[in-house]
Amino acid sequence: MARIELHNVSVEFPIYNLSARSFKKNFIRLATGGSVVKNDAHQVMIKALNHLTFSIQHGDRVGLIGHNGAGKSTLLKLLAGIYEPTAGHISTEGKINSLLNLMIGIESEHTGYENIYLRGTLLGLSRDEIHQQIDEIMAFTGLGDYLHMPTRTYSKGMLLRLAFAISVNIKPEILLIDEIFGAGDASFIQQAQDKMVSLLKESSIVVMANHSDKLIEDFCNKAILLEGGQIKYFGNTKDALLQYHQQKG
Repeated sequence: MARIELHNVSVEFPIYNLSARSFKKNFIRLATGGSVVKNDAHQVMIKALNHLTFSIQHGDRVGLIGHNGAGKSTLLKLLAGIYEPTAGHISTEGKINSLLNLMIGIESEHTGYENIYLRGTLLGLSRDEIHQQIDEIMAFTGLGDYLHMPTRTYSKGMLLRLAFAISVNIKPEILLIDEIFGAGDASFIQQAQDKMVSLLKESSIVVMANHSDKLIEDFCNKAILLEGGQIKYFGNTKDALLQYHQQKG
């Protein structure tokens, strides 16, 4: 059974060669959403996540709520294994697929077809597995003959189509999602959202950050409200959204 457990987890980032002047500390705090926890003549430490303890079990769909810089993307990158905790312990069971940066592994000089194999490999698929799904992926992109052209010739929306089509053909137990619908025409966005609904239902655990209250409320049975890298609430989705909007007000 898939699960995620964090016990007293913190993530800190060192910032070197900064003055201790207060306006610079305030700028860092506002830019990261974390807090300045240590400062000397040579180094500033930003605590992006601060002593997080929670458990997510099989069947949970958890929405991450909070203002920009609250720690949502940092938490997703921690769960994806991109960041290591600087304190505490994290334990996961289950295959993880993260839709955090869809463009990772897309090479501008390679064709769309070649990039399907490149990014698919980075996502953990074997060449045979990619080959079995290649027709479905190509059809989903809707790019036709453009798949045989270098991706440097693609628009931003075309790149999104390609990257998304590759990513959603992984069948994870744990699915991590950050805001991903930033470009593309309306018909593709609807097609992508329909595909996401299917992927959400197939995954044992979903952790997602999204600015749409409706999407969080429709698909998540739990939510984590983050502020300054700390958990302010973890529980019922409606209650989390209510607290968030009261906090903003």
